[in-house]
Parts: sequence; C-alpha cells; structure tokens
Amino acid sequence: GEDIHARTSSEIFDVSLELVTLTQRREAKAVNFGIMYGKTPFGLAKELGIPQSVASKIIKRYFERYAGVAKIREELIKKAKATGYAETLFGRKRYLPDLNNKNMGLRGFAERNAINSPVQGTASDIMKIAMTKVWEKLHKEYKDVEIILHVHDELVIEVQEDMAEKVSNIVKLEMENAVKLDPALVVDVNIGDTWLAAH
Repeated sequence: GEDIHARTSSEIFDVSLELVTLTQRREAKAVNFGIMYGKTPFGLAKELGIPQSVASKIIKRYFERYAGVAKIREELIKKAKATGYAETLFGRKRYLPDLNNKNMGLRGFAERNAINSPVQGTASDIMKIAMTKVWEKLHKEYKDVEIILHVHDELVIEVQEDMAEKVSNIVKLEMENAVKLDPALVVDVNIGDTWLAAH
C-alpha cells in the first residue's frame, strides 16, 4: 500500500516518508528501475550526480532491503536462456537470440531484456486490457466520452466537466479491476483542463 519510489527515496536519502520531495522521488524511481535492470554503480553515480562509492552503497542497501529482486533477476535470465525467450504474465513472448552470445555487450543487452520484458511487457498487456475495459464501460453509459491518449500507464480521457467525477470513478474501478494481482493494482485519477494541469 506504499509508494515504492517514495519508500526507496526515504531509505536512500534517510528522510521520513512524508518529507520525500518530488525530486527525491524521481531519483529513487531511477534507482528502482535502474538497479532492477542492471545499472552499475558507475551508471547510477553518473545519472544521480553522486560519487561512485555512494552509488555502490545505495545498490548494496537496495539489495539488502529488497533481496527478492536479485533472485527474480537471476531466475528470469535463467528461464530465458533455457527457453530462448522472455514471457509476459499473459504469455506474450520476446525472443532473445543473443542470450548466449560471446559478445559481452550483446549478451548483457539480451539479459537486461530478459528481465525487462516480463515486467514492462506485462504492464503493457495490463494497460491494453484496462483500456479495453474502460472503453467498453464508458461507451455503454456515456457515448460522448472519449479516450484520447494512452501514455505508458495513463489514460487521458476527454469528458464534460459536469461528468468528470462520475467518469473518473468508472475509470478508476475498471483499471484497478482489469486484472487480479497481489498486491492489487492501485490507480490514481486526476481531473484538469489539460493533461499537464491534471498532474
């Protein structure tokens, strides 16, 4: 039930959860995704503008705190090497012919994709399912409401102002129940005159 990026930020910057700034959260997001997908202390130090020794400590603390991440990474690479592909939760496959390449750069890229594809691919699958469910529900009840844009894990929906609250409740409900996962999906809904204003 916590914001994982804010939690990581709290631990990295040694501040309480309520005092985490948006900048710190953005940096922690880079840490969460970077480390998950194989970022080195050198790469993390460069991205965050910190000494490499500090980046090494962050990565060490991260794996101590989230020990399961290293295990999952190893399992995903092992499975992909055995099958020749990475797979989403819904069975979509990404073939990775370079997993056993002698070229370390190509092999490393394929290994990162063996980790990334199941996670990002599953997120993409879920988003497509959610978008379909939202569209079907909205078009049963509100014919003039339109999904005008899909950006990563967001939907931008155009609606009359007087219907915004009702429509946002439908969107939240349909997106959160698009698939059943543990932990459950949590969706934030914002209303604004523009996409930027809603952020």
